[in-house]
Amino acid sequence: MTSLTRLFAAPALALGLAVTLPVPGHAGSHGMAIETSVVESELAEKKVNKPGRYITAAESIALLDEREDVALVDVRSPAETMLVGYPTAADVNIPFKMIDPEYPFNAKKGRYKMKANPNFMAGMKAFIDDHDPAALLIICRSGGRSARAVDALAEAGVETPAYTVVDGFEGDKSDAGKRTVNGWKNVGGEWTYKVREGFWPAAVQ
Repeated sequence: MTSLTRLFAAPALALGLAVTLPVPGHAGSHGMAIETSVVESELAEKKVNKPGRYITAAESIALLDEREDVALVDVRSPAETMLVGYPTAADVNIPFKMIDPEYPFNAKKGRYKMKANPNFMAGMKAFIDDHDPAALLIICRSGGRSARAVDALAEAGVETPAYTVVDGFEGDKSDAGKRTVNGWKNVGGEWTYKVREGFWPAAVQ
């Protein structure tokens, strides 16, 4: 969904991803249930979300090809989308965490620290109000931040079901420490480095 055009139709879902509308406990179109190959007990703890909703990058690609009312939200920092790339199907970039501009160093993890984006929830609610998607697929680098973002949405009472893309955009690390195992980039998803205008909306900056 490169320009939000998928949010106006809901063709029958194929490719083995069963969708049911509605699901008890959700109102209107906010009851989308997606069957997935993900087994929660096999996930790393950091990828487990409280609602128990998951999808793989490969399943996301197939689902987004079939459904025009499902939104893909990239919750990485804008710097990541520009320098590492992002899915062309992503509707919007609403960062869950931002790179701390002071660049404090986390020696244990060997990286610069990040901090929460105070505008995340407001940006998500504005996006949902504007586009009324049947479901949200939340993608980050490899499934950790997206799980926390899904938790935050559930805790805030957002009714639109949100799913963690468990292998994210870059995927998990191989034994050699390279992100070549899975993830959007490695399973054939279309992506780009060129950030389109409005991808990072002013409301979340």
